[in-house]
Amino acid sequence: MLMSMTGYGKSEEGTDSGKISVELRSVNHRYSELSVKIPRQFFPIENEIRKRVSERFKRGKIDIFIQFDQASDGVTPPQANLPLAKAYHDLFINICRELGLKEEVSLSQVLAQKDVLLSQEISLDLDNLLPALFSALSGAIEGLESMRIREGESLDFEIRGRVASVISIVEKVSAIAPSAVLSNATRLKERIDRLMGEAQVEESRIVQEVAVLADKMDITEELVRLKSHFKQFFSVLELSEPVGRKLDFLLQEINREVNTIGSKANDTGIAALVVEMKSELEKVREQVQNIE
Repeated sequence: MLMSMTGYGKSEEGTDSGKISVELRSVNHRYSELSVKIPRQFFPIENEIRKRVSERFKRGKIDIFIQFDQASDGVTPPQANLPLAKAYHDLFINICRELGLKEEVSLSQVLAQKDVLLSQEISLDLDNLLPALFSALSGAIEGLESMRIREGESLDFEIRGRVASVISIVEKVSAIAPSAVLSNATRLKERIDRLMGEAQVEESRIVQEVAVLADKMDITEELVRLKSHFKQFFSVLELSEPVGRKLDFLLQEINREVNTIGSKANDTGIAALVVEMKSELEKVREQVQNIE
């Protein structure tokens, strides 16, 4: 079963102290990378949050957002730092006096200064909030996993279809490969005959050289290895573990064989089919990059 690295999950839990919201957003990444944004009061359990998410997802860049909205009856109003406010007020009046300005110092100017209004640190009973927090986290994880599985099913269908298309092209190459080798060998012998003209050359020597060249153009081994790689590829698709890296490695091997076929065959028909294969394989590679 394939799992995509792209997805989203959200869950909320209510408590007497307020509401906890957890959001998880995931995109593709070569490795596993977690980014956690939580209220300061939850800092002591950040490692536990990371652990629970990383146990479920092995690859992908995952952003974890946790928000706590305190209940209205528990909101602590801000406090005014009156000595600091008076100091700013007196400072502004002195500046106006020194510069000969007749402007009034407004309350909004004083309140705009740093630390004039102080927010009270919310005191939370973390132990009582943990069950709700972890319940919301589990819900978000389930939501993210469900979406990644659905995306993975779509990727599986797309990848299988494109690989099947590549296999059909390989079969066409296999069908014309023998005649392509024979045609190349015939053309080579005719060219040697034209170049040598009246010169006496042992026929066995010509046959030997043609045979050597024909062997260099033979792509039978590459075709056999390709079929083996495709068999492995479909086997990996059936695994229940993260397979993105394995599929990526197999695609590299498949591309290597296809490139070798293109360079060895020296046939316009095969060259055209190689271009088709590389085009389809590039689309497969793009899809594989999204698999966990």
